[in-house]
Amino acid sequence: MALETALLVGVMFTVATYLILQRSFVRILFGFLILTNAANLFVLSMSGRPNGRSAPVVLEKGVPMVDPLPQALILTAIVIGFGVAAYLVFLLYRLFLDRRTTNATEMYEEP
Repeated sequence: MALETALLVGVMFTVATYLILQRSFVRILFGFLILTNAANLFVLSMSGRPNGRSAPVVLEKGVPMVDPLPQALILTAIVIGFGVAAYLVFLLYRLFLDRRTTNATEMYEEP
């Protein structure tokens, strides 16, 4: 299971890097979205398996508890990623209205 998750995270980071380096702002947006999801999956995979562990709110003695910090970090990263993605969508919309293109090379050409 850990090998498949590591391969998935690697493929997601590779695809995100490829898309972010493109000239189209739509592809850059999709690359950013994939990059945030890959980072969240990476943090979740590094937190370990919760097998045989109890929730951190249960007060049983001698039972190992699940670490809630990775889950809190991922939840915060999802909210921040959603906010930045909404900003990028709005920015892309305004760029398209002003320049009538989403391609970076066409955007700076003289009309």
